Amino acid sequence: MTTKDKLICATYALIALLAIPATWINNIAFMQQPNNSFTDFINAAYVNAAAASLSNDLLFIAVAASMFMAIEGKRVGVRYVWLYLVFSGLVAISVTFPLFLLARHLKLTKELTEQTSIES
Repeated sequence: MTTKDKLICATYALIALLAIPATWINNIAFMQQPNNSFTDFINAAYVNAAAASLSNDLLFIAVAASMFMAIEGKRVGVRYVWLYLVFSGLVAISVTFPLFLLARHLKLTKELTEQTSIES
């Protein structure tokens, strides 16, 4: 694996690691408030125009990223793509999408390395 590939993989991993606390600190804070439900969470996401804009933006990018993960994962042969999709809703798409990109990059790099060694 080249230095460039290692840097790409490290960047994907770093994004996922930073996304965990960035999302879950707020999720836990919300859940610790009395009498909150999933419906309350959705309502809070649309409490004003700014929140609605960010929520809609996240929703549409999550749909596009999920489609990409499903299609590209199958094409490239990334294992357990369905887990990335499930955990996107349970953890955060900002965590699972970079992890998927990391797995995809590792798979493509491995295949390229094997192909290059066969041709040599």
